[in-house]
Amino acid sequence: MKNKILTLVCTLMLFVPWTILPLRTNAWALESPVAEIMIASYAVFMIFGGIFTMIAYVKAHAQNTLMKLCLVMNGMYAVGGAAALAMMIIPRMM
Repeated sequence: MKNKILTLVCTLMLFVPWTILPLRTNAWALESPVAEIMIASYAVFMIFGGIFTMIAYVKAHAQNTLMKLCLVMNGMYAVGGAAALAMMIIPRMM
């Protein structure tokens, strides 16, 4: 039962980053402070999703086919989120 719940949570985490696309169609979402906060929030969530999926796969032994797909996709999201945060933070440091 625990493995099914973890798989469901990780599967739902696959679709959350795509919700930024309809939000970015609004004019208020393109203005400077809101856009930066929104992108940073989504990036942090994507990193959290990747780490959570990895922990669920390794420590909780939720190792089914859907979980393998979630691990790959959420891992790619985590790398993309880390890159987005790095592109936001590094120019401010220089």
